[in-house]
Amino acid sequence: MYKNKFKRIFDFVIVLFAFLLISPIFILLTLGLMVSNGGNPFFFQKRPGKNNRIFTIIKFKTMNDKRDANGNLLPDFQRLTPFGSFVRKLSLDEVPQLLNVIKGDMSLIGPRPLLVSYLPLYSKEQNRRHEVRPGITGWAQVNGRNAISWEQKFQYDVWYVENTSFLLDLKIIYLTILKVVRREDINNSEEVTMKPFKGNS
Repeated sequence: MYKNKFKRIFDFVIVLFAFLLISPIFILLTLGLMVSNGGNPFFFQKRPGKNNRIFTIIKFKTMNDKRDANGNLLPDFQRLTPFGSFVRKLSLDEVPQLLNVIKGDMSLIGPRPLLVSYLPLYSKEQNRRHEVRPGITGWAQVNGRNAISWEQKFQYDVWYVENTSFLLDLKIIYLTILKVVRREDINNSEEVTMKPFKGNS
């Protein structure tokens, strides 16, 4: 009942209230990143959602677009701006996804939406992560985030799909707050983000 009906109502009510509450912070972050990046404060990208439906995710842009002499983007840690690093450490780069939740593309809790290019690389079991709406945070994020392997992350995602409940979502929200406060598992290397998923060996 909760998974198929009340979860969407819970998402919409909680997230709409939260967005209105933090709207002044949202505006300040937007202006700060606009100055820090020398342009667009937002990052847009196509991601697969529930039932593999493609949608456009929105995040705060924490890295600039600096390139080397050959025109290639510099490594992540070299493009991460000081203000962007502050935003990322507090996981504030995820805040604009509240708009994705309000629209219905995402949920507050669920498997993180990954790249469209990963779709053909999943096993049948791993692709089950798309049976629910993707989330801003999820079971994998409170159990290691970028510090765990892709295989472990997908196992956590599928476990969540099979065990979704109101109490579990409340637990994940609580654990997410603890992770943010303690600044745990923000990244697993100097690359800032995880290494790309290359499929199952």
